[in-house]
Amino acid sequence: MALLAGPASAGEDRAALMQAHRGGTMRLLAHSAAGTIDPQVNYTAQFWQVFSMVYDGLLAFRKVPGPEGNEIVGDLAEAVPVPTDGGLTWTFRLRPGIRFSDGAPVRPADVAASFRRLFRISSPTADSFYGAIAGAEACLRAPAACTLEGVAADDEAGTVTIRLSRPDPEFAMKLALPHASVLPDTAPGTDTGTVPLPGTGPYRIDRYDPGGSLRLVRNPHFREWNADAQPDGYPDAVDYDFGLEDEAGITAIQNGQADWTFDAPPADRLAELGARYADQVHLSPAYAMWFLPLNTRLAPFDDARVRRALNLAVDRRALVKLFGGARLATESCQVLPPRLPGYQPYCPYPLDLARARQLVAESGTAGQTVTLVIDGSPVARAIGTYMLDVLRDLGFVPRLRSLSGNVQFTYIQNTGNRVQASLTTWYADYASAGNFLGGIFGCQAFRPGSDASPNISGFCDPALDARLQAALAAPDGAAELAALDRAVTDQAPAVVLFNPRYIDFVSARIGHFGYHEQFRWLISQSWIR
Repeated sequence: MALLAGPASAGEDRAALMQAHRGGTMRLLAHSAAGTIDPQVNYTAQFWQVFSMVYDGLLAFRKVPGPEGNEIVGDLAEAVPVPTDGGLTWTFRLRPGIRFSDGAPVRPADVAASFRRLFRISSPTADSFYGAIAGAEACLRAPAACTLEGVAADDEAGTVTIRLSRPDPEFAMKLALPHASVLPDTAPGTDTGTVPLPGTGPYRIDRYDPGGSLRLVRNPHFREWNADAQPDGYPDAVDYDFGLEDEAGITAIQNGQADWTFDAPPADRLAELGARYADQVHLSPAYAMWFLPLNTRLAPFDDARVRRALNLAVDRRALVKLFGGARLATESCQVLPPRLPGYQPYCPYPLDLARARQLVAESGTAGQTVTLVIDGSPVARAIGTYMLDVLRDLGFVPRLRSLSGNVQFTYIQNTGNRVQASLTTWYADYASAGNFLGGIFGCQAFRPGSDASPNISGFCDPALDARLQAALAAPDGAAELAALDRAVTDQAPAVVLFNPRYIDFVSARIGHFGYHEQFRWLISQSWIR
């Protein structure tokens, strides 16, 4: 299987490539849609990949393959500013002449309104990513009345100033994420669901039906202002169809009826793809994990002994096989994935069913019913079936509940649904240990009663949170990050299963494939042969 063939090198002539390859319609597939297309609400890798072509923020990750894609560059802002006042004040100058896809000019007032909207709609990262902005606390308490005093727009000068209440060493990266997309100040103060909002990227969402398809077409008002931040795209349109089963999707790509699928190919097709379609298969590393969040606020997982027992009872090597084998995933039982700052191999949970049963007996929880909530994908069903056997072996009465992938992630986040355990994934928003230790298990990421509460376990340790912020700000914080990884892993708020690799199978029509460490395949930077 090929690793990846990257997009144009610096020496290639983009204008010549665009003239030679621009045009055509791509057809993408996924087992299901990923929920709302509101860019300030949706929190999935699937649609963040789409949003990277439709929306822009003040800053952006470079749209190039490889580690260079983690670099931050100016997007709607002319440059990445150097913060002043001890890292508390950030002043951005907007590029002139940029318009939304509805033709309206982008103004500093739109930027300020977009940040207020983050809080008014209770975006899932309003607190965890943007809670350092001055005035955020008041907005979190009363979203509808949010004024967000820390963001000031000067339309005449063309500047936006953001003032923080505390330094945030990751603030620039957070400004490059889709939740910080700049939208018109007329955007409604509610989740728009299936109704697309105007953006500034090379494409706009023409229509969206979660049960059927999504279509991207060219934004007639787009002009390329910085190819590093938001390059023009090659295809004229992208059709994204939902609902086709994985087997049928792979066959459609083989036959040239589709060009790519978001979902990993079924394990029983991998040998065939590697043997017959090696040039069309791309394996790429991912800052990611598959895991089972355990609700630390509900029985039986409010007892750490039960959480540790489940960790000890899981054969992670068997689960890697269910996922497709060692080429596609590496077993793990710690929070941080390889290659992130602070990663040191650690696993306090060797397979030990006898010890696991002993812990359950000590807890007195045997015989309780445990319901595991999964999505309907084939891999999730296989892992879920395996976990039923594990729970039964530990003495519980297991139940499996399967939901559509379109709703499962939001469902398991809401404490009102009283989910005891679930199967889900976490793909890094940006390359930082903080995005795992804080983004999944930090107190700020837990929001009771919300569909946007990524701390599904409900785990909260303020002392660990304070240590994390200090480690992220320190120039030599890697050792402390590793210690925090061990501390959270020891508390077992989840069962980490494995770290996946991306496998992208594309049709023979696709050229110029490139993998981005934030947004996966750079769809707009590939062309159709």
